[in-house]
Amino acid sequence: MTAEPLPALTSGDPSAWEQALYAFLVEKGNRSGSRRTVESYSRMLWPFFAERSLTPERVKPADVLAWVHGIGKSGRTPPATTVGARIACLFSHFRFLTRMGLVVSNPCDAIERPRATQSVARGPSAGEVRRLLAVVPDTVAGRRNRALLLTFILTGRRRTEVIGLTAGDISVEGETVFYNYGGKGGKRGRRDLPRPAYEALCATMADAGLELGSMPKERRSESAPSTGSYRAVAGEAPRRPCRRH
Repeated sequence: MTAEPLPALTSGDPSAWEQALYAFLVEKGNRSGSRRTVESYSRMLWPFFAERSLTPERVKPADVLAWVHGIGKSGRTPPATTVGARIACLFSHFRFLTRMGLVVSNPCDAIERPRATQSVARGPSAGEVRRLLAVVPDTVAGRRNRALLLTFILTGRRRTEVIGLTAGDISVEGETVFYNYGGKGGKRGRRDLPRPAYEALCATMADAGLELGSMPKERRSESAPSTGSYRAVAGEAPRRPCRRH
């Protein structure tokens, strides 16, 4: 993780608190492996201190309470998930400052976290998926888009997890295809790759002159060849030569 996605410091002579905030974001990026987390925390922390002309040692629980429940640019009262995210962001920063010996207490300790209601995930129905795929043309770009759509829909993986798949992440064991992925926070996982997604990948890999690992012939569709970098599906060059697993 580099400082590249972080905002520039407010001046050429940053204060000790600005340097501490910057160091916190760098550490957060190194530990989480998520650029989006760093950017999200950055968008919350810099304005919190700048707009209130506060330095961390002067922040009181009342300041935190007013901010986490404050109405933002949308003009709407923040939902419980937003309030929880704000508290988590500020709490994490003050925990870092305490660990560094820069403050002696965390004002977020006095703040009650809201009870968030877990929303039920809802994916597209089978009919909706069929209608979506029906309008994808049978062209090179269309077959690439079909592979992307099926992989996203059938695996439920995040965008970065799908685009980050490479040749070494896809393997065929008997009649089952597996894929390894890098999840949030740098965690690795391994799951079955549904057959429609695999066959769509094979078709678009063939367009790129690449192959994915072979499955038993009686279990493969006619268009399914065999291992390449999934980045080629997204229109990018393969990272490394394709290999069989």
